[in-house]
Amino acid sequence: STMFLVGLSGGIASGKSTVVAILRELGCAVIDADVIAREVVQPHFRAYRQIVHYFGTEILLENGEINREALGNIIFSHPEKRQLLNSITHPEIQKEMLKQIWKYFVLGYRYVILDIPLLFEANRLTKFMKYTVLVYCDPPTQLSRLMKRNRLSQAEAEARIASQLPLDEKRKLASHVIDNSGDRESTRRQVLRLHARLEDSLDFLWARLAVGTVVAGLGGLVYLLLRRFIS
Repeated sequence: STMFLVGLSGGIASGKSTVVAILRELGCAVIDADVIAREVVQPHFRAYRQIVHYFGTEILLENGEINREALGNIIFSHPEKRQLLNSITHPEIQKEMLKQIWKYFVLGYRYVILDIPLLFEANRLTKFMKYTVLVYCDPPTQLSRLMKRNRLSQAEAEARIASQLPLDEKRKLASHVIDNSGDRESTRRQVLRLHARLEDSLDFLWARLAVGTVVAGLGGLVYLLLRRFIS
């Protein structure tokens, strides 16, 4: 048996961050695609240089970092430029995600959760997931939470929700659903049940031992080469 991937998604104000926090409390390996997306456009990354080359220095802040709002305004009104930006950033995001997946594999994790907000919108990613999990809440609760959280009018909140694939549609696509319409304790119980279902370390024992043996062997080889070089 090998480590598998679990795709986690939700909708705006559905409570995905609450579920992620509970999963981290349980010691689960969670890779946040949004965090990586912000990291790969920092000045020392290749994607940063390409973005500045194609979009110009006018998208930069005084400190040299990319002005996300300015760049967002450009790609919002020009779909072809949005595609260009995606073609620059997506390969770098995927490479960084693969690095982190490998790290968790070596550490012996049974599964890795990929927190991807647009998992179901970009459905090409779902084929790499053994399971997909949707953090769901009913539409009235979602609307109420968004209005309160972002201090929006009902019309503004409805417009933001309408820009995403409806949660009821995503629900049909997910293999597991966490209903976050209630209180945190109810959500926590559901996450605990899901974690228990996914976590079965005995199934992964042989793969873990094999990787450990390889890593130990490589470590020994590096030690011997360094010792010979120093002496």
